Amino acid sequence: MRVFLTGATGFIGSHVVPELLAAGHAVLGMTRSEQGAEALKAAGATAHHGELEDLASIRAGAAGADAVIHTAFDHDFSRFVENCEKDRRVIGALADEIKGSGRPLIITSGVGMGEQGHGKPAIETVFSAAHANPRIASEEAGNAALQAGVDVRVVRLPQVHDTVKQGLVTPYVAMCRAKGVVGYVGEGLNRWSACHVGDVARLYVLVLDRGRSGERYNAVAEEGVSAREIAETVAVGLGLPARSIAPEEARDHFGWFATFAAIDLAASSDLTRQRLNWTPTGPGLIEDLKRMDYSAV
Repeated sequence: MRVFLTGATGFIGSHVVPELLAAGHAVLGMTRSEQGAEALKAAGATAHHGELEDLASIRAGAAGADAVIHTAFDHDFSRFVENCEKDRRVIGALADEIKGSGRPLIITSGVGMGEQGHGKPAIETVFSAAHANPRIASEEAGNAALQAGVDVRVVRLPQVHDTVKQGLVTPYVAMCRAKGVVGYVGEGLNRWSACHVGDVARLYVLVLDRGRSGERYNAVAEEGVSAREIAETVAVGLGLPARSIAPEEARDHFGWFATFAAIDLAASSDLTRQRLNWTPTGPGLIEDLKRMDYSAV
């Protein structure tokens, strides 16, 4: 298939490109820059110039494709609500372009959208419609497209990592360095699920090749890594003390990051593994955090 891939030069998308090509697909990768276009050409893909703010360019990329994989997202977490609404608009534009064609649209969300509550890990068969996380906008847009007859499949992400980037941990590390202390909320028992970026990339291709319309897939290798273990590992890497922050002081200490610092994002991928025969093999989050170069953050 000819696959239109948004975010093709981003952290996740750049790993999806070679997986798609290895599986025999042709890739039309969206990029904003000439440098990105050259990187895509070198990888064996075709470049498509476009931006998330330019819905016409988004539609044009999807128009000639047999399938769409949407991995692009504006990761300025200080503008998270605005960026989630931007994602809603992008998904809507993609869906409008391909509706009625039977072509699959694979979108990206977060594992928190499958939260069960009561300390249970998030699962694929739950859609928490009242969830406070603004990222719900992505799945609301996907649900609207599904109701309009589009073949929508959802990949839900945890903390996606290698030794360079680690999802929310990356801005957390920068914040800790600036403050001179590595904080965690309370006892640090809240957990974040995680998966190595290489395993995540393989999952996107499996969802394309074997996935089903309306299904959600959790890209989770580790069900939950505690905030305290993450903090203590980062503290060693930065050479700073790790310290508990009282819940009532979290907003003052963490600022915009406070909600993320306290949230529990544990998630299961049991159903995803069964449906797609997906077995993550990459290193764990703590292993990558131990091996990263903190001077480069």
